[in-house]
Amino acid sequence: MTVNIQSIKFEATQKLQEHITKKVTKLEHFFDDIITSDVILKVVKPETIANKEASVRINVPGQELFASKVCDSFEEAVDTAVEALEKQIMKYKEKIKQ
Repeated sequence: MTVNIQSIKFEATQKLQEHITKKVTKLEHFFDDIITSDVILKVVKPETIANKEASVRINVPGQELFASKVCDSFEEAVDTAVEALEKQIMKYKEKIKQ
């Protein structure tokens, strides 16, 4: 699976990119046929506390799964988005088994 990371209007650090890659590739434990994943990071409303948004989109055969979360840090936002995608993958796997 390829992990594409895009940061809008800022440069993501190497440490942040490694964290994102590590978390997103863990999704392969739940489903082997993930084709690609796209992670988009952006800061929304810079004056507020919880202003880091992470949107994660994964492509699986015949469908696209998406989760977007806003938190205090990009790491936290990615972690919660990946958790949401884990649940979506489970539902998708149940659906294709039928």
